Amino acid sequence: MVSQAERENIDELPPSAKLVFKVLEYNGALTQKQIVEESMLSARTVRYALERLEELEVVQEDVYFADARQNLYEIDVATETTPEAADAQQCAE
Repeated sequence: MVSQAERENIDELPPSAKLVFKVLEYNGALTQKQIVEESMLSARTVRYALERLEELEVVQEDVYFADARQNLYEIDVATETTPEAADAQQCAE
């Protein structure tokens, strides 16, 4: 789950970036090629959407070990919060 502030930032993105985010949220880590196949967007559109999501620091890029020529994209684990973790953070404050 993404924090409320990050969700608001995502809401301001173009529809293609929102779709890419949802594809990653639903499927987990994917390569750019896999995102293109799942979202049915063009490669250029997916590339632009990933750049925008990386600027907001909600998506991180890793090396895809099966094929080092590709990158693996996933929702940044630091932005994901479970209800229990959110409650613990509020109690700590």
